[in-house]
Amino acid sequence: AVARISGVTSYDEGESWSEKFILLEKDEGAQNIMSPSLFRMRDGRLGLVYLRKTEPEQNTIICMPMFRSSSDEGRTWSEAIPCTDRIGYYCTINDVITETSSGRIYVPASYHGTAYHPAGGKCEKADGDRENAVIRVFYTDDYITWHDCEGQIESPFYDRVGFAEPGIIELEDGRLWCWFRTAYGFQYEAFSEDGGNSWTAPKPNFHFTSPDAPMRVKKAGDYLLAVFNPVPFNAVTNIFELWQSAKRTPLVAIASKDGFATFDCSGKTLANGELKNFTSRLFAVDDDKVSYCYPAIFEVQDGVLISYYHSNNTTVCLNCTKITKVTFDEIENL
Repeated sequence: AVARISGVTSYDEGESWSEKFILLEKDEGAQNIMSPSLFRMRDGRLGLVYLRKTEPEQNTIICMPMFRSSSDEGRTWSEAIPCTDRIGYYCTINDVITETSSGRIYVPASYHGTAYHPAGGKCEKADGDRENAVIRVFYTDDYITWHDCEGQIESPFYDRVGFAEPGIIELEDGRLWCWFRTAYGFQYEAFSEDGGNSWTAPKPNFHFTSPDAPMRVKKAGDYLLAVFNPVPFNAVTNIFELWQSAKRTPLVAIASKDGFATFDCSGKTLANGELKNFTSRLFAVDDDKVSYCYPAIFEVQDGVLISYYHSNNTTVCLNCTKITKVTFDEIENL
């Protein structure tokens, strides 16, 4: 589907919004541009990472993470720079950027080889024997030159899903924490102590039960905030999205006030599926007739704005975008 990247602005902490305007049109050679991550760079400019999808030959689709910058608040943009030289089909999601204490910018992505779409719409991989996606991470120290981290994260299971749509943040002890969407009932995770050049063996984080849908984690105020779709609703219903994936509902926000300590449940299980040991937990949106997914988190003066896809009473969970506001007082008092 043809797409452009649009935006809205707010001058009152998200209470009201402008009319939609075009931020970036797709270039002539692209089939699609999508999944934007807009962020403020250290030098005051705006940065934008997004996916550019092309069809270089029949039945071949390339999807590359691209970077642009703007010196005039998004009115004009620099030429696009690929975040990696390795051509293929990558998937990064919205709000995926993380900046570490050293100023390094990381972009995590799932790599799906080269996608082929023959008659019938079945997606096949072109290269290698492995069918499932792997996690790769790219970084820049100067917003100009991009590098590939040496390590990649592979699923221990041989299937057509693997690990997808990752996120990454720097923990207080300097480690990188990477989490990723799976079809295994949980968000899985891995850690790196050397900037992404090697990773621990991936394993489930039992706090983050999940259908095959992405999670977003951000530092906001005194909290480490995670937003995701928890099981059990998805496990006990036969309601599916249009493409037969498990329904993505409700959308839960949970917060830890001690960095990563209460998110780390290595080797533990949850009693009766309960979310335990969190400073706060709340159902951000909990109408199970509706689907929610692909959250983004933006800190404002008195809390956070959480944007997300909303099914709008259809079976298409990507129907529209909505934004909800959660104040720090609400989080603290839960």
